[in-house]
Order: sequence, then structure tokens, then C-alpha cells
Amino acid sequence: MAYSEKVMDHFANPRNVGEIPDADGIGEVGNPTCGDIMKMYLKIKDGVITDVKFKTFGCGAAIATSSMATEMVKGKTIEEALKLTNKAVMEALDGLPPVKVHCSVLAEQAIKAALSDYYTRIGVDPLPIVGPVAECSHEDGSCSCGL
Repeated sequence: MAYSEKVMDHFANPRNVGEIPDADGIGEVGNPTCGDIMKMYLKIKDGVITDVKFKTFGCGAAIATSSMATEMVKGKTIEEALKLTNKAVMEALDGLPPVKVHCSVLAEQAIKAALSDYYTRIGVDPLPIVGPVAECSHEDGSCSCGL
């Protein structure tokens, strides 16, 4: 399995690692029995994500996709962050092996989960804005990635 230089860089030198104690939104996705778990913390001011941190338990691709996703939403509006797709994360990392695509899906869903939490905290129903946060990316239910 070959990883791009960008994946290796974000794995070896992940950006935005840690927690935000007074986060405005926290989202966690994954499954401890299946593998990867991602937790995203967002600080939001005037509709803009001013800070974002993550903690990921998982493989190198999971760490790299978390790192890249945080870089892609930091400084962006909520609306821009909601447009983040796993495809965009993969492209920014110059691709992922097929068996690791679920990691980019986890990163996308962790951002959405944190934004859902943000809206819930301010008393707004997140479903019409954020949409559902995926429980599993496998239509046949054969979940081995924790999504």
C-alpha cells in the first residue's frame, strides 16, 4: 500500500492536534470495536470556524485525513465547512489507497458531527442545516471501519 508524500507528511506532522477546552462544537465518529475514532473540536465566532483541533485513534491514513480536514475548514464559514467532502480531503492528500477511503469519510463526518453539536448547543435543530451524520458508509451493513 503506497501513500502520497502529503499523506505521509500529515501523518508524521499532523496539524491542529489536541482539544479545545471551551469548544463551541464537539463531534466524535467511529467505533472503538472496529478501529478508527475521530473527535473534532470547533471554535466558532460570527459564523466562522476560528479554531479547530482533533484527536484521532487510528491508522496513519486516519490521522492524515483528520489533519487535512482541519486545515481545510480552519478560517472558513460554517457554510463552507459543510461543503467539505471526503473526496476533497482525498484530493488534497493526493489520493488514498481504496482500503483507506473510509478514513476520509470519517473526517468529513467528524466535522459534520461537531457542527451538529454546535447548532444543538445554540438551540437550533441541526438536521435541516447539517443533515444526518453517517453511522456507517457501507450500504450492506458490513461495517469494519467504524462508520
